[in-house]
Amino acid sequence: MKEYHLRISTPAGDKYNGEAVRLSVRGTEGSLGILAGHIPFVTVLKPADCHFILPSGETREFSCGSGILLVESESVTVLSSQISMKGQ
Repeated sequence: MKEYHLRISTPAGDKYNGEAVRLSVRGTEGSLGILAGHIPFVTVLKPADCHFILPSGETREFSCGSGILLVESESVTVLSSQISMKGQ
């Protein structure tokens, strides 16, 4: 699968800043799955358990409070006041 740059951030700093092949989050209109090459958009995120998949195939889970998802041509950014990475 094709990779893209993923940044998961809070006002206190980045929780993840690296490559990913898929991101799953919950927007106001429902669940979203973001792959490389997705059309650019911005949406509001709802609090939910989320996950992303690394190029190695490893899945990383995190809890996200309300926030914003920004999808650009080569990168994806999750901005939230509360993000808790699971297993860390």
